[in-house]
Amino acid sequence: MDLHDYKKENLGKNKSNIIIGYQGVKGSFSEEAMIEFFGENENEISYDKFEDVFIALDKNEIDYGILPFENSCTGAITAVYDLLSKYGFYIVGEECIKIKQNLVGIKGCKLEDIEEVYSHPQGFEQSKNFLKNNENLKLIYFYNTAISAKHVSDLNDKSKAAIASERAAKIYGLDLIEKGINDNESNNTKFVIISKKLELSNNCNKMTVTFSLDNKAGTLYNLLKHFAQNQINMVKIESRPSKSRLWEYVLYVDFEGNINDENVRNAISIIEGKSKYFKLLGCYKKKEI
Repeated sequence: MDLHDYKKENLGKNKSNIIIGYQGVKGSFSEEAMIEFFGENENEISYDKFEDVFIALDKNEIDYGILPFENSCTGAITAVYDLLSKYGFYIVGEECIKIKQNLVGIKGCKLEDIEEVYSHPQGFEQSKNFLKNNENLKLIYFYNTAISAKHVSDLNDKSKAAIASERAAKIYGLDLIEKGINDNESNNTKFVIISKKLELSNNCNKMTVTFSLDNKAGTLYNLLKHFAQNQINMVKIESRPSKSRLWEYVLYVDFEGNINDENVRNAISIIEGKSKYFKLLGCYKKKEI
């Protein structure tokens, strides 16, 4: 890898008439994150599944995709990590949205009326305490919290409810039966903006790399120490199973810095040289919360 290859201009938000893809429907947290990052955009396309966004980007149907990457309470959205690896795309930005989950149902619905609740697995995971106190409810997984709200609206049945945002409830004409049912009030989800091309700018201050190592004692330590030796703050490390060899893993590391920083270039040059596989996934502007 020649680090000079990464001196490219950032297109990002300055590109006119961009088409953006997200998973879900109107009222989803992904749509909310998209609006927060890009602003109101008429050229948006919604998709049912995470991979549908990747396929659309691969076929040049969209310029960018936006997908949930990590929740502050439940951790990484591992499916998106795996899809990034599968398609070889890049992270060009991040957005963070405060998540407030609510139990929503049709007009006049009360908690005692409800038998079934629809939501994305993350919606259930983030609301475990509420659901534990209402064990009679049957939980039904859906692709997205907003799709769940839309489905409940379409069913028009008091025995059905969804866990979704207040915005989704408003869009689909539903009542808020129980507000703020998520376990942690500081419930935030980080979203990544993905592109087929690596985009950089001088104001980028966060990077993500992925690499794999030989399965030998001390290998990981001997590699990660180069972050500390170069005064680089490593903020996250995530491991995912390798698709090529049994019981081997691919590591994803987030750290502070810019590809134009000498200490960053020095560290990742060494790390790449000692890795079996290495890829720079992105250099982008960190979302300050």
